[in-house]
Amino acid sequence: MASSASSLPVRVKYAVDRALRINTGSLIARAKETAAHHHRAVPAVVLDMLWSAARHDVGFQDYVDYDFAILSRAERATYMTHPISNRMSQMLDKPEGRATFHDKIAFNRAFAPYLGREWLVLGENPASDADALQAFAERHPTFIAKTPQGSAGLGVHRYQAAEVSDWKAFTAELVARGELLIEEVILQHDDIAAYCPGTVNTTRVTAYFDGTKTHILAAAQKFGRGAVSDQMSFGGFYTMLDDNGHARSAGYDSHENVHELHPDTHKRIADFQLPMWDEVVAYVDRIARVIPTIPYVGWDIVVTPNGPVVIEGNWAAGVYENKPSVSGIRTGHRERYRAATGI
Repeated sequence: MASSASSLPVRVKYAVDRALRINTGSLIARAKETAAHHHRAVPAVVLDMLWSAARHDVGFQDYVDYDFAILSRAERATYMTHPISNRMSQMLDKPEGRATFHDKIAFNRAFAPYLGREWLVLGENPASDADALQAFAERHPTFIAKTPQGSAGLGVHRYQAAEVSDWKAFTAELVARGELLIEEVILQHDDIAAYCPGTVNTTRVTAYFDGTKTHILAAAQKFGRGAVSDQMSFGGFYTMLDDNGHARSAGYDSHENVHELHPDTHKRIADFQLPMWDEVVAYVDRIARVIPTIPYVGWDIVVTPNGPVVIEGNWAAGVYENKPSVSGIRTGHRERYRAATGI
């Protein structure tokens, strides 16, 4: 269990780095957005955002996303934030294991038994790459190409074999762009596809493995809009899930967009139930043990008709939390994180 003294150098360094990187224009823009949304005075919001960041490790976007302007001090203290999560990652996840989570190819190799899909790496056998890719595409006419490094859905592209006429030229283009990891498209469970069939909709399960037990700290269901990724940069949004895998509210994103219904299928988000929840919990426990030097991970999971599979693991886990103005829930998951990790 980590002590507050051991975390002090990490906290000081993070605070100094953050102060040096403050974008005043971005801060003011967020403050104006929050003030308008919650009928507050802009100067008061700016001061509160700065105080919350300096004293309570609240990121500026956290302040906006989790409606801190309307929460009491006690309610705010229950929320997990990105600065706190970053500190936990630096303290809990050992440097020697992080590279596997940074590199999608290394991740696939480490977690191969749990992927549930065929995949191929280009660039290692240039003479045979085009033939291998063409054969792969014959088995999987729609396929995904990824750059080994990338986040927030960047570097992920979807291709149709029918649109390729010259496999040597196409393969060379992929390699030149660094799109070296080729994957079969995942078939998601019908209950999830009913909300957005055009995107593989992932479940973010944030977990901590204490060496004996895997603790589920928070779970969020992400929904796409038909693009190759369900990330917000592709128009996606999310809702938090309860301890039975059921949606806790309507969906929302970081741009104050609220979705009672999915915009494309008109399915009610608050009615969503993640299928095979118990299987997901057991599955996360198994994959959390693969690299025990990285115990604190945000896992992106997809439930297929045959059970859960992992897309990727994020050692610097992002934060997903309740949004009070949408859910009516004015508390977050901070105590769960603290109880499991001691931080």
